[in-house]
Amino acid sequence: MQRRHFLRSGAALASLSPLGAARADGDTAPVAGERPAFAAPAPLAAVRARPDRLIDISVCTRPFRPQGPRIEAERRHGKTIVHNYGHGGSGWSLSWGSAKLALPMIQAAREKHVAVIGCGAIGLTTARVAQRAGLRVRIYAKERPPEVRSSAATGVWSPDSRICTEAHATPEFTQRWEAMARASFKVYQSLLGLPGDPVAWHDGYLLSDLPFDQPLPPPAIEDHEPDYPDLESRIRELWPRSQVLLPHEHPFRVPHVRRYSQMTYNLATYSRLLFDDFLREGGEIEQREFSHPRQFVALKERVVVNATGYGARALFGDESIVPVRGQTARLVPQPEVHYNLIYRGHNLVMVSRREGLLVQAQGEHDYGNDDTTPDRALSEAAVGRLAQLFG
Repeated sequence: MQRRHFLRSGAALASLSPLGAARADGDTAPVAGERPAFAAPAPLAAVRARPDRLIDISVCTRPFRPQGPRIEAERRHGKTIVHNYGHGGSGWSLSWGSAKLALPMIQAAREKHVAVIGCGAIGLTTARVAQRAGLRVRIYAKERPPEVRSSAATGVWSPDSRICTEAHATPEFTQRWEAMARASFKVYQSLLGLPGDPVAWHDGYLLSDLPFDQPLPPPAIEDHEPDYPDLESRIRELWPRSQVLLPHEHPFRVPHVRRYSQMTYNLATYSRLLFDDFLREGGEIEQREFSHPRQFVALKERVVVNATGYGARALFGDESIVPVRGQTARLVPQPEVHYNLIYRGHNLVMVSRREGLLVQAQGEHDYGNDDTTPDRALSEAAVGRLAQLFG
């Protein structure tokens, strides 16, 4: 998500605009006279939004590359190294499709044993895809969930969130992105209904002080972020259409509300599912930290998958990776709150997850910022804005 076009690249916005519905930033007018059929919503439980109910504040650095993810193979230090990193804010969303693109490069070496460096969203998923292809996989990682950066993600389907800059959105790239998005989406639908709801669909509510066909005013502070491409039109049919609600159809203290559907990950459950499946199918994990690719020489495996995310900047000297700071906080779980919401123009996102109500807050200088120190005041302010939405 970027401040200048709030949610333009986020999953919530993508789920609002399919099939001609209004975009959250006002780029497309609503479909005149059209009111899609929805079941009548159940009364919404109010969020108990108080700072004393904050139970966790996490900060991660999204690994954004202007040219998009690096998914390619090279020979170095006697090893075949398959790179799979740099997915910006789309790591979880594109993980299965990204691993599917990397798999032929892994198989080309004709080795049965594979090393995966990194145990985050991309590392775990690539390991699972390699296992499904009949390979033996060992993960080498300094940290594992929930300590990895991707465990602090927002946890929503956001396949085009900071995936590349507008200048790099070539036809070849967009086709590759679409293949990753569709492949990942298909796998996620197969995970619905499992114990613990690792993946679930929720209703969401987009709130706005201004009509949805009216653009937001420019931010008071320029964020210096690049322009990102609008890719969602290529997969628009994957999302249900959103619906404008009348004032008596919602409890929020704002004049304009849209209801949409959004796919959400309960990351604690989902990460454990991936990890348990990895071990059940013979996977091994070894705690190890690497400071230079030369250290790969000591590994028994001849094929190494580099899934280190932001860590690839230091490990491989990839200065193209731009850190984008992201802070999330969790409120005490409320099982009766099973919806997401976004307050347009107020830097507020709430995601209903089993492990707690996640509240995302964006700082003034997140782009290019690698500081992972939590800012409690930032999250408390977001919780305060959330409280004001309920009468």
